[in-house]
Amino acid sequence: MSAEQSPAPETGPRPRRLTYAAALAALEGLALVAGGIWILVLGFTGDPDDRQQAVTGGVTLVVLALLPLLAARGLLARRSWSRGPAVITQILALPVAYNLLQADSMAIPAGIVLAVVAVTALVLLINAETTRALGIRGPGSVQDEK
Repeated sequence: MSAEQSPAPETGPRPRRLTYAAALAALEGLALVAGGIWILVLGFTGDPDDRQQAVTGGVTLVVLALLPLLAARGLLARRSWSRGPAVITQILALPVAYNLLQADSMAIPAGIVLAVVAVTALVLLINAETTRALGIRGPGSVQDEK
């Protein structure tokens, strides 16, 4: 890839919005890892209806945690590619939050927290300051020729 296709990110201190977005993505990734490990432990030590399903679910959550964790690392390193996976993670979190809010249980507070985190992270990720810090140009933008 040439410099014309991938502009260099802004230099200087990392914007706080970018740091906060990375922290929220990392938090979601860690929550997925914790949930996956919890399901795995319950699958092995408890009496699940289907042990194979519990193990598969736990492993799936741990693997899914890689997306927001890698995105968080990329955001901290100001890699422009990292915004895509971070945004996808937030978009995928919104239907999960909605389903948690539809439950008649202790899942409702978890749904509220997840919805707030996802919307906050989306706002931080599409912010102009974050976009500039990652070196992402808007559609139709032309980079200055040197």
